[in-house]
Amino acid sequence: MAKPLTRADGPASVPALLHRNAQEFANAPAYREKEYGIWQSWTWAETRDEVEALALGLMELGINEGDFIAIIGRNRPYLYWVMMAAQMVGAVPVPLYQDSNAEEMAYVMDHCGARFAVVGDQEQVDKIIEVQDQLTGFEQMIYLDPRGLRKYDHSALTQYSRVQEMGRENREKHIKEMEARQARLDYDSTGVMLYTSGTTGKPKGVVLSNRNIIETAKSSCAFDDLRQSDDILAYLPMAWVGDFIFSVGQALWAGFCTNCPESADTMHVDLREIGPTYYFAPPRVFETQLTSVMIRMEDASRFKKWLFDTFMAHARKVGPAILDGKEVGIWDRLKYRLGEIMVYGPLKNTLGFSRVRVGYTAGEAIGPEIFDFYRSLGINLKQLYGQTEATVFITAQPDGEVRSDTVGVTCPGVELRIAENGEVFYRSPGVFVEYYKNPESTADTKDAEGWVATGDAGFIEEGTGHLRIIDRAKDVGKMADGSLFAPKYVENKLKFYPNILEAVVFGNGRNECTAFINIDLTAVGNWAERNNIGYASYQELARHPKVMDTIQSHVEEVNASIAEDEMLSGCQLHRFVVLHKELDADDGELTRTRKVRRKIIAEKYDDIIRALYDGSGTVSTETEVTYEDGRKGSIKATLEVRDAKVFADNRKKMAAE
Repeated sequence: MAKPLTRADGPASVPALLHRNAQEFANAPAYREKEYGIWQSWTWAETRDEVEALALGLMELGINEGDFIAIIGRNRPYLYWVMMAAQMVGAVPVPLYQDSNAEEMAYVMDHCGARFAVVGDQEQVDKIIEVQDQLTGFEQMIYLDPRGLRKYDHSALTQYSRVQEMGRENREKHIKEMEARQARLDYDSTGVMLYTSGTTGKPKGVVLSNRNIIETAKSSCAFDDLRQSDDILAYLPMAWVGDFIFSVGQALWAGFCTNCPESADTMHVDLREIGPTYYFAPPRVFETQLTSVMIRMEDASRFKKWLFDTFMAHARKVGPAILDGKEVGIWDRLKYRLGEIMVYGPLKNTLGFSRVRVGYTAGEAIGPEIFDFYRSLGINLKQLYGQTEATVFITAQPDGEVRSDTVGVTCPGVELRIAENGEVFYRSPGVFVEYYKNPESTADTKDAEGWVATGDAGFIEEGTGHLRIIDRAKDVGKMADGSLFAPKYVENKLKFYPNILEAVVFGNGRNECTAFINIDLTAVGNWAERNNIGYASYQELARHPKVMDTIQSHVEEVNASIAEDEMLSGCQLHRFVVLHKELDADDGELTRTRKVRRKIIAEKYDDIIRALYDGSGTVSTETEVTYEDGRKGSIKATLEVRDAKVFADNRKKMAAE
């Protein structure tokens, strides 16, 4: 059995961690996957054998040290094993977003020069075949699910299980060379390459070393006392750094089990069955789950609704204090315990959060009310701040210091500083090696002393040391009167409302702020159903007068809230439109991690923006869209432009007084 290099203080590579776990946790579960309604499980010893067979099979196919292997598909143990097998043979894994279109995949695969691709199913095979002539150096595709592929040309197409068979059959032929390759791996060897979301241009390949992965996993596991007995559910994109560090880095360091759902459609059912103890989700997932709860409560009996409202009001009052171990009166504790039996416990079970010991959200700001809702139930939900270039962790909230308005204190080994313009810089063992084939961007982002520019504006609170993020530094600007313009701050307040899925705020250099708004079809559609309001499409529902009135009330409530913030009161929305279509990654309006591409949106909807500022009451527009099968089409619509009530800001109030 191959024995990878270890350091005096522990394993020096991903394969070395796997080898350690196969010895120390041999019979403990490492991976689970639900397939055809049944959970299958692999121990750490079995996982090492599966990974080694795959690695040997890759060697039989001719993989060389330094080659890049593209990995495309939903979360499955087999694809996580590819990441480890790639390192075993000295290659570099490059996971791609499975919902990327063929052209997006072609760019990444050609940029890194991938010789091999391991994909999940026929859909991904077809995408690569479509752009294969654009890929220089690409040679071999390996697929997991054989359905639909029987009549394909298999000269450069091999089934995953067959590659493992080849590895086992040729073990003696390649084992010594594989051991030698593993022995050459050290802390500075590349562990993975992850591509950025590309909000402002083409995605960049972020090179992360074994040092980045292992040091980050080690310190973050210690920070939250993650254990071998923990369970996580791996359902977020494998190409995203968060999933990589949770499902590979931390899983390997702590030795806990990574559970993969059967599909996106069964994710919530599978979440309940697993009951993870360690859970991560971006704010959108928590928002969606809360929307689902509130929709169900609207349909509940009067008594159940009264019970829910009564105990949730009490939970909001004392739940976070109880969770943080603070002093709470005996009567309040008894009432909260009764609420746990009647409401909180059953609700947590329905959500799949009964066993959550540590929960995190990140990616963008979460609405304070949403954040407090989950904590009031006794769920230890916290916020962290990170980036792909940091191997995730920059700041995180320690137990007992959890607040909705900060992203925590510096993680172990991380240093922070704030530039004169308010931009946040950090330095840590997790700092990326480089942007692949892009020395200019590397130098622009990371200086000679290892300080990395985050691109975010923020400040560190005196006394607490907590970091508060205001907005993306490039998005923070000035209104025409010199007041601060911070669009993300306003957008996050709007998205607190279950009826609002997405918002894009404009106003830099202008006299007033305006916004595009997307309704949440699930929440608004449920409201329409309860009120016997028929609709045939998203567009028809979005322009319904009652929907417009509801959105206007939300906008004006946000304006009232913003008016209380002296620094940002100039960001109140004067006018808005509810868009006729959802902003979509396939249309280039969002990244694959659902971040807004402001420049593209501003160019694409220039006619609507003009109408927001020229006093028009309506605007007729036509928008190109991309359908699921790749075809292009267009949507025509006439949109209502609405005025919103704004409130006197604190500066004017103080001046008047």
